[in-house]
Amino acid sequence: MSRVNPVFWVFRTASGKLFPVRRASLRYDIVNQMKPGTSEDELLRRIEAPFPRPRGGGVGLSIGDDAALWRGKPGFQTILTCDWFLEGMHFLRELHPPASVGWKCLVRAVSDVAAMGGVPRCFLLGLALPPEETGVWLRGFLRGLGRAADRFDCPLVGGDTTRQDRILISVAVVGEIRAGKAVLRSGALPGDRLYVSGRLGEAELGWRELQRQGGPGRPTSRALRKHLYPQPRLALGQWLRGNRLATAMMDLSDGLSTDLPRLCAASRVGATIDLSLLPLVRSDATEEAIARALHGGDDYELLFTVKPSVERRLPVRYRGVPLTRIGLISKGRKIVSVTARGKINPICSGGWDPFRS
Repeated sequence: MSRVNPVFWVFRTASGKLFPVRRASLRYDIVNQMKPGTSEDELLRRIEAPFPRPRGGGVGLSIGDDAALWRGKPGFQTILTCDWFLEGMHFLRELHPPASVGWKCLVRAVSDVAAMGGVPRCFLLGLALPPEETGVWLRGFLRGLGRAADRFDCPLVGGDTTRQDRILISVAVVGEIRAGKAVLRSGALPGDRLYVSGRLGEAELGWRELQRQGGPGRPTSRALRKHLYPQPRLALGQWLRGNRLATAMMDLSDGLSTDLPRLCAASRVGATIDLSLLPLVRSDATEEAIARALHGGDDYELLFTVKPSVERRLPVRYRGVPLTRIGLISKGRKIVSVTARGKINPICSGGWDPFRS
């Protein structure tokens, strides 16, 4: 068994061969696809139609010209971030509903803005897809993407389209934050308390449920909803930044065991994780639940540090989202875990790495 992305597993036979992927039948090859000879301009009009024109803010010129125009507010810095969302690596066409793909591709980039305590302002969409998916699938995708754009007040202002045999999505988000106020990965100090939001490993558990379900359907559990429709912690990031509580912060997209070393490297510190404190999906502290919490990706929760002197100002929950202390920042560069019995082990990166074999 080998890992191929934050929440996908590939199973091998005893001979080492991969099990064949069961592709769902394509139902869109006749109904609601682009007619032969339909131009890219027609496709662009279909993509643009569901999205309202940006109102106010820093968007000076939106869709319809060679490029959008952005005007930052005086006293603010611009946040720029982008993310890929690729068929076969981040989602499977026969399993993931197109609305979920649309929602999630924007969430991934918006979560980076949340991790700095910023506010998303607009985004660009790069979309490559087969002609047979320009009907029903595209409409579902745009519905989910439009819902996310509306929820996070982050309008579409431009992008590009092309034809491909697989669906490839690239999203670039423009955000804003007051100059000098961004919460970076590099601010943690020895003695700071290490916190996470939400419950860890929940999205990976949801992915396993989707596999058992065998195809698109209504989310039937909290874990499945988190996998299909994750929530970026925008309000929490802005609250932590506005109240000067977080000394360092990042989002958990690749798994705690992979993301924590990045925060520690930026801050030039180490960390100790108390495994008995991890907010698990299930109450029983089984090895499997702990492994999901350490290595499961796609949670899009916030990992942040706070000074001991302000820790008492943190609530147990913020707008219903649990805030859990899981460890301590230390001197040196070692990153270790400690069990309930006091056993100390190094934490090895086991989360998502696209270049790991």
